[in-house]
Amino acid sequence: MTDRTQVVADAAWQPGEAVKERSRLLAALRAWGFSDDRAGFQALNRKAIADPEWFWRAVTADLGVEFSTAFETARDESDGKPFPRWFTGGRINVADLCARRHAQGDLSDKTAVIYEGDGGQRRTLTFAELDNEVERFAANLTGLGVRRGDRVALFMPVVPEAAVAFLAIAKLGAVAVPTFSGYAADALATRLQDSEAVALITADGTTRRGKTIDMKSTADAAVDASPSVRSVVVIRHLGTDVGMQDGRDVYYDELPSDPAPVPTASMDANDPLCIVYTSGTTGRPKGIVHSHGGFAVKTAVDFAYGFDVHADDVVCWITDLGWLVGPMLMTGPLQLGATIVMIEGLPIHPTPSRMWDIVNRNGVTVQGIAPTAARALRAAGVDAIVDVPTLRSFVSTGEAWDDPTWWWLFDEFGGRRRPIINYSGGTEVGGGILVGYPCFPAAAAAFSGPLPGVDVTVLDDNGDDVAGEIGELAVRNTFPGMTHSFWNDRDRYVATYWQRFDDVWVHGDLVSVDAEGMWRIHGRSDDTLKLSGRRVGPAEIEAAVLRDPRVAEVAVIGVPDEMRGQRAVAFVVLRDAAESHDDLQETALANAGKSFAPTVIAVATLPKTKNGKLMRRMIRSRYLGEPAGDLSSLDPATPLDDIPTRTN
Repeated sequence: MTDRTQVVADAAWQPGEAVKERSRLLAALRAWGFSDDRAGFQALNRKAIADPEWFWRAVTADLGVEFSTAFETARDESDGKPFPRWFTGGRINVADLCARRHAQGDLSDKTAVIYEGDGGQRRTLTFAELDNEVERFAANLTGLGVRRGDRVALFMPVVPEAAVAFLAIAKLGAVAVPTFSGYAADALATRLQDSEAVALITADGTTRRGKTIDMKSTADAAVDASPSVRSVVVIRHLGTDVGMQDGRDVYYDELPSDPAPVPTASMDANDPLCIVYTSGTTGRPKGIVHSHGGFAVKTAVDFAYGFDVHADDVVCWITDLGWLVGPMLMTGPLQLGATIVMIEGLPIHPTPSRMWDIVNRNGVTVQGIAPTAARALRAAGVDAIVDVPTLRSFVSTGEAWDDPTWWWLFDEFGGRRRPIINYSGGTEVGGGILVGYPCFPAAAAAFSGPLPGVDVTVLDDNGDDVAGEIGELAVRNTFPGMTHSFWNDRDRYVATYWQRFDDVWVHGDLVSVDAEGMWRIHGRSDDTLKLSGRRVGPAEIEAAVLRDPRVAEVAVIGVPDEMRGQRAVAFVVLRDAAESHDDLQETALANAGKSFAPTVIAVATLPKTKNGKLMRRMIRSRYLGEPAGDLSSLDPATPLDDIPTRTN
């Protein structure tokens, strides 16, 4: 980790005294003997990297991550650096952290979970109610034959029962396998088969854009192809009629209301909590394994120090169980005693102001938002602008920002009073690597530093550190939350992240860090373009194209070119397809510059994942007429067919 100056000349966000006084990170710095500024944080992180034994003990004590049996060693790398064991000898269970201890303490009657549906539904659970439901469902899962170590898949919308199920599985010592609610049967079956799940928890259906989506028939087809699944629990979410198979299927609400209680499993800190699958362009999905100890500590660190979440906060995020943010939301804020808001549907349906109405109705203080969602809100115009007095900050993740949208959210909507906490990491590390701390100054769309305990750097193609240039985001140490491996595939895990440079985790993102310590993400390294001899991320060109006010969305890819080796192609979605756009190419040239100007192609939609990420690699495959690979995470509302195939 390199020292950087305290002054940020181009800072857009400057924290006021109230933000600093509230900050959990600054309070921890003072308590541990460091100055409460960026220099103090840099000194802390150097010590954390050099002395992880001291640091992670200090963190678990400060954040109240309670082990039922105290751990002996914070980190053990005796099995090799890619396979550290965390909090060895310690016993812990996420269900106790997130539900039981609060239900038995001062937070018993505090609201823990709020659900908002796009049809106006709203349901809540207090911590006491959450704990009661977790106890009941864990006992009923036991009655269905689920045992410690068994895998239980979740194919369901983000309803309160999702949090109940996730924690009930943890309580038993079984392993949750959260999946996207929009998967087709084949994609779901692949995950059921790979994890050898013994049970599936699903729902009759869900809604998206007001349309009913049948989930049970998809679940049935997937289970038919997955012989390990013995039981299917169905939540009556929409109240639609679905087929039920005798001896296998049971409705959630028809399970015994007062089953014999079962004990909470005493889990080794390194025992698996969940397997979160990620998709690639080739090969089967990767099952990312997270443990009770590592995931609990990582989510506590990110939400408490990175986002400054306290017990009096209400944290809202439009997410899905299949995206890591789903499990994070049910683990990080809940263990800190905060309230979570789970939203089904989209931020601008059924009204342009839906997200902000939810914020006001529930007193949300921290709102998670992806740049894609912000662009949709911006495109909705003045109807999407609502006063939100309780909202203290935004947290942004999922993709890189374009400057116009960032400034709209920060300046025009937020009035420069609310930081946009930029956050980047991934499923494989259990959360974040970089963050824009609300207690420190930050430049627009940038990150002010690594999460605590992360030794992050930028490497060139030779593995050398580079300053001020775009390079590979890499991590030189290990920290709690990093996956223990891929499920049943250690070799593929090592080959994916640890083989390029000795004992260095290569994350797959292109980044740069300037002289003032501001980090920026430039896209995935496998999306890199090399134009005019310079390596450039697609986000840089996309930001230039988005300066044209007619452009709502854009995705840039690199394609082979006989003369230049590679050229950029920009696929743009226009705000008004009927408006004249004959000069789009000239505008792109003016905004991006001659060396990087892309060929512009107007399309109806851009393919995205179900959590809103642009699927650039699939766009490239479609345009070049190559196999697209695994399409299981594609949002059906953004079909790949809208991308034309190159004709020359």
